[in-house]
Amino acid sequence: MRTRNSTVARASNGALHAVDADAGTESIEPFDDVSEHGTPDHVSHANGLHGMNGASFDSETHPEPLSPDDPLAPLPFNPYKGNRGLTRAWHAMKNSLAGFRVAIREESAFRQELTLAAILIPCGVLVPVDPVSRVLLLGSVLLVLIVELLNSSLEAAIDRISLERHELSRRAKDLGSAAVMVALGMCLMTWVLIVGPLAVRWLKAWL
Repeated sequence: MRTRNSTVARASNGALHAVDADAGTESIEPFDDVSEHGTPDHVSHANGLHGMNGASFDSETHPEPLSPDDPLAPLPFNPYKGNRGLTRAWHAMKNSLAGFRVAIREESAFRQELTLAAILIPCGVLVPVDPVSRVLLLGSVLLVLIVELLNSSLEAAIDRISLERHELSRRAKDLGSAAVMVALGMCLMTWVLIVGPLAVRWLKAWL
């Protein structure tokens, strides 16, 4: 009789423990989400957790279109980028010649430096120096033209963005101008160090 009663008691105690466990799992803590399953809040929360676990978001499956000003937006189609071989070389040459024409017509600094190059390049070809020194003389002159073209393109790009006075625009143009000044200083230093001693000897021999 005692065995039967104890068995019934243990069974009833087990049932009570199971009920308590189920009740414990259904208990609501202060910070638990009390929204019901199937509501929009629960669905969005479940989707967020699903994305955090590594699955793809719905926004990734159907991404929103990027605006043209977005840095990640694809570049506009350029018909010249698809050209290959001689066609690409032909278009590149035409664009380069157009750049030279614009620089000569619009940039007074480039015209002055081009005039200086027209004087110095023949002198660099005719001066009696070794081949390495000749390359340095001619290369220093061409470097000035290259840097001036890059500076002009930088200024054109800044003016394309905005013509208003801005500290960053002024800084960018000043840095480009400083690059031109460094190139001019390098050209002057090269000609003084290589042609200077020759000029001194010619003056002593003439006097």
